[in-house]
Amino acid sequence: TNSDFFKAAINARLEKPISLFKFIRTLDKEIEELHMNENLAHRYLNEGFSGGEKKRNEILQMKLLKPEFALLDEIDSGLDVDALRVVSEAINSMRGENFACVMVSHYERLFELVRPTHVHVLVNGQIVMSGGYELVEKIDREGYVWIKELGIEIQEEEEKKPIVLGTCGKKDLM
Repeated sequence: TNSDFFKAAINARLEKPISLFKFIRTLDKEIEELHMNENLAHRYLNEGFSGGEKKRNEILQMKLLKPEFALLDEIDSGLDVDALRVVSEAINSMRGENFACVMVSHYERLFELVRPTHVHVLVNGQIVMSGGYELVEKIDREGYVWIKELGIEIQEEEEKKPIVLGTCGKKDLM
């Protein structure tokens, strides 16, 4: 089940196993903060989960395991406006001296809610431009045509769009 997986993953990172009471209390608190269905803990890992439930479950895993670094690849994909807000609040709540992340997205909305400290544009697997949030705003306003005007060739064979990476840096960098 989801709870068995989470407890095993938490215990793998600890010297002394987490007590059942503390684990249940922590899990219940995080599930509530993410506005998830309470029966989630008793369901099998990702079995029958909707796209939005899978994304929230990934964030739940991140909040429980407390990594120092995370790569969030299109965490906004398939989320409605309310779910995106909940997920963004959870990511923002983790920001601090002991956590940083790289967020990959094609849409500005995520970066409005989780404001990146650094922005990188990838084209054909290469970082072609770096900057701050103003780069996200320019892409949202003008699309990617201006990147071509800079002489950067974008492969069109599969209609690939450049990917924007936002780094959610440590709090002292914000």
